Amino acid sequence: MKLNKIIYWASTVLLCLLMAYSASMYFTNTETVKGFFENLNYPTYIVIPLAILKVLGIVMILWRKSTWLTEWAYAGFFFDLVLATAAHYYAGHGIVGFSLYGLLLIFPSYFLGKQIRD
Repeated sequence: MKLNKIIYWASTVLLCLLMAYSASMYFTNTETVKGFFENLNYPTYIVIPLAILKVLGIVMILWRKSTWLTEWAYAGFFFDLVLATAAHYYAGHGIVGFSLYGLLLIFPSYFLGKQIRD
């Protein structure tokens, strides 16, 4: 059980740090990120709302007072990471990147979190 807690907290903290880094880039380098979004054929008006939602998702995953909102935060992160990985792949950037690492982190965080914290 102790190993599960270590894996859970390590994957959760790394996932939250990855999302916080992403959100901070969206806030501080908005024009550069908008250029990346244009190259990936995504609309640029979603950059700031997506950054806000990432911050709120981090809060909900760490706070965990509402099971319903925590589930939605994980779902939002999952879809964000899947779409980012697919967009980079189809743009010819390859599949390996932060979005793939996030996908690898989200599963132990979610499933071990349900086991440990609920």
